[in-house]
Amino acid sequence: MRFIKTEDLKTGMRLARPIYNKDGVLLYERNSKLTHQGIVSVRNFGLLGIFILEPAEPVPPMTRADIEFERFQTMCVFSIKEELDTIAKTGRAQKSQLIASNIIKDYGHLDAKINFLQNLRNKEDYTYKHSLNVAILCAMMSNMMNLMVAEQMEVVQAAIVHDIGKIMRFEEEAAAGGELADLTMDAREVAGHAVIEDAFPSKPNIKRICTQAKKLLQSIKTGEDLSSIRLVNGARILAVAETYDRMTAMKLEEEPASEVEALKYLLSYPDVFHEKVVDALVHSINILVPGVSVELNTGEKALVLTANERNILQPIILMFRDNSIVDLSDESEELEIKDIMRTLDNRHVMDMDLLKKSGIQVEEEEYVEIPII
Repeated sequence: MRFIKTEDLKTGMRLARPIYNKDGVLLYERNSKLTHQGIVSVRNFGLLGIFILEPAEPVPPMTRADIEFERFQTMCVFSIKEELDTIAKTGRAQKSQLIASNIIKDYGHLDAKINFLQNLRNKEDYTYKHSLNVAILCAMMSNMMNLMVAEQMEVVQAAIVHDIGKIMRFEEEAAAGGELADLTMDAREVAGHAVIEDAFPSKPNIKRICTQAKKLLQSIKTGEDLSSIRLVNGARILAVAETYDRMTAMKLEEEPASEVEALKYLLSYPDVFHEKVVDALVHSINILVPGVSVELNTGEKALVLTANERNILQPIILMFRDNSIVDLSDESEELEIKDIMRTLDNRHVMDMDLLKKSGIQVEEEEYVEIPII
């Protein structure tokens, strides 16, 4: 699967993901072949780019919930782009509360986990897509932590605008010659926090969440002790969501971290990423679920059969070498999951009937059939 910018699309390319317009109306189904008119339509709808399958690549499986998640992302990222651009130009928020309400309505009251689908980002849409995904994660995690409605709204709004500094042009005069000086990314974020304060004059907690989350993340490098600071829940949630999305997001310049790599990283800094917040993340999204292929500390490969809700890193697995079933929560076992196997798609469709006959209970996913075109 490759991300292709709109201007580089060619007829005959097959779609890896469905395409929706800004109103969420389906334009083209997965596995459709692009025509000249289709490319014109994509450009007219202002899409930044789409995902294309390699010539011999099969269509990755998707459930109805996955497709709805894709549709929601497509709709909402345009709204976030408009809002962040407006704040960057005028210094005033206009639709942030409405956008946050829509995110909370769809993902802030769930009683089940979702497949958190990552998309390839480019320079044009990285900040907007990142802000959206962080906001969705914050909505789900704050729900799992039973935050009050007002707190949930504040952390989701903070997630939407926390990276505003990265898209702004801060024109600072250099000491010599009056030329414009480039600011570091950290300096841009700090300058952006001042903009956030002006954009939300009646909601000081939004800036507080952003600045405290930044301090938490910086403390990993600086070693600063933040125990004397009264950290708000929203800051802890934003720090976890920001880190998880940043690590697992697909990029043009480097390989993304797997969900397991990101989780292990979060768990390795308990003073920065609070245990209860990481637990809320684990109970919001699917990570090691039935059908995921994993690599063990011994170098062996296995397939997850049953998730472990108490310790996500200790599921029941099927060993590839001899088809034996191993419960990693068994203290007598020295096996550990090293990482998820690198495949085109980590989720696979399994024979649920055969598993049931073997006495193994698993959650069944309803995959959506793809029309052959």
